[in-house]
Amino acid sequence: MSATPQPGAKVSEREARQVAEAAREQDWRKPSFAKELFLGRFRIDLIHPHPLPADEDAQRGEAFLAQLRDFCETKVDAARIEREAKIPDETINGLKELGALGMKIDRKYGGLGLTQVYYNKALALVGSASPALGALLSAHQSIGVPQPLKLFGTQEQRDAFLPRCARTDISAFLLTEPDVGSDPARLATLAVPDGDDYVLDGVKLWTTNGVVADLLVVMARVPKSEGHKGGITAFVVEADSEGVTVENRNAFMGLRGLENGVTRFHQVRVPAAHRIGPEGAGLKIALTTLNTGRLSLPAMCVGAGKWCLKIAREWSAAREQWGKPVAFHEAVGTKISFIAATTFALEAVLDLSSQMADEDRNDIRIEAALAKLYGSEMAWLMADELVQIRGGRGFETAESLAARGERAVPAEQILRDLRINRIFEGSTEIMHLLIAREAVDAHLSVAGDLIDPDKSLADKAKAGAKAGGFYARWLPKLVAGPGQLPRSYAEFHPAGHADLSGHLRYVERASRKLARSTFYAMSRWQGRMETKQGFLGRIVDIGAELFAMSAACVRAELLRTTEEYGREAYQLADIFCRQARIRADELFDRLWTNTDELDHKVVKGVIGGTYAWLEQGIVDPSGEGPWIADATPGPSKRENVHRPIR
Repeated sequence: MSATPQPGAKVSEREARQVAEAAREQDWRKPSFAKELFLGRFRIDLIHPHPLPADEDAQRGEAFLAQLRDFCETKVDAARIEREAKIPDETINGLKELGALGMKIDRKYGGLGLTQVYYNKALALVGSASPALGALLSAHQSIGVPQPLKLFGTQEQRDAFLPRCARTDISAFLLTEPDVGSDPARLATLAVPDGDDYVLDGVKLWTTNGVVADLLVVMARVPKSEGHKGGITAFVVEADSEGVTVENRNAFMGLRGLENGVTRFHQVRVPAAHRIGPEGAGLKIALTTLNTGRLSLPAMCVGAGKWCLKIAREWSAAREQWGKPVAFHEAVGTKISFIAATTFALEAVLDLSSQMADEDRNDIRIEAALAKLYGSEMAWLMADELVQIRGGRGFETAESLAARGERAVPAEQILRDLRINRIFEGSTEIMHLLIAREAVDAHLSVAGDLIDPDKSLADKAKAGAKAGGFYARWLPKLVAGPGQLPRSYAEFHPAGHADLSGHLRYVERASRKLARSTFYAMSRWQGRMETKQGFLGRIVDIGAELFAMSAACVRAELLRTTEEYGREAYQLADIFCRQARIRADELFDRLWTNTDELDHKVVKGVIGGTYAWLEQGIVDPSGEGPWIADATPGPSKRENVHRPIR
């Protein structure tokens, strides 16, 4: 193991991976449907019959949703938030009075104690009214102070902070720095022990809610010293502490009401009693918090999908071209079908993952990550298709549409607002790597030493024997399975409904094919496997399609037995699975037929200047200044724009 990287210092790829590896959960104490899927084992018994919330939880959840819907319809002015790039204080205070800050906080601390299922339904609802509002509530509860304290805080910390978070205080999560994104090994913010306190120094970037926050979760590096283990550590920090300065309120292409800033810490004293967990556990706390926290983003993506479907339906029925509504022209109709089918599947993925989180019988770290990845990518595509369906009106702002007498439909805004979800809380590229690491965990557990260049020949020999036993048992099971039997999953083909059993047989066969492909790649590339990011991304995307298909079928069967629109649910699940199978088959083909190696050569040429001639003939309108702002610790030289809402 290498020495601990110094803050802000250059670290090797291997050192960065070691830091990330040390922070991830090492054990699988509970079953995981998605993990089994990547291993070629289609464990439908883990998700079917579809789990359901308890009656009391559902009643309380529905009652709150009714209140929240009334608030969103009568008290939220989305056009004003977009126009002024700010959420009015009275709107935030109204949400506080409603208890929306405490949706996920236990009732004994003054919260509403909603389940994950109803918390996500609430986020989908409020996010449809204003994505900026959804982001504020999500950042506060999913990754802000409440969740890490619920999982890792002391009783004293919960008693002190959770009642505040439930009703009055907004929280924020501060990890990213100007030169540190998804590579926390280079974290530069320091927390130096000093008596019963820690002294914080550093700069944090993109602090969602940071401009208006009352409480902050801050990740900082504690230097190793006598009596101090050191490492990345989590702290609860009062936002009005001396030495805390919000230096800038950032502006973005979307989410214009987002209170996101740059926060500087200069000699900020934080009581040791405000440290969350032990020293060095900060990154593990952050990643564990995100395991369920990531479900908030697909919740708002589901809300966006529902809105896109509503607008596409209403507009395409009203707008006529060449003698009939544009919906009945195939070029437009296929887009509407995609939006409808995908919205159904996203809601299925979200509800299934959320209910599994509530039941706590399964480990859902992969499911939540897949939901975030798939939701953010597919919602963006749906919004893009809506803009295309609306044509020129899709590109025109809602304000401009209203000014000339047409319905103010913010299609271009939803496209801008959704774009950040492919970056928030782990970019698509990082999610691919994170999920891939978990998906191949079983292989690395038995064969990791075999492909580790730092291991001795003796260690490799032991690993070889261990791996041989595992693969001798595992590989034969990938040859055949229920997916090859025509009557498998027959309960998913009830009389008078679309046939979903064939889709589940496809998932079972594809799961085994996916596992075989992963094994072949590990055998081929061994230790270089981690560098094959294109291949790993496609493996994960195939798994996401298979998970979504499974969730869609299970949800359709649930709705068949509980709702009057079960037949229609089966139709939507059927068309979604047909679309998903086409995408999955294409991804399977691209595992081995792609331009990854050639792309790498071109990139080397681009960076080396070989193709600089291609950039001639333009002007660059970019301003002057460094690519990355200076984040040298020290006192702030700027006005504090922090503005707590009371």
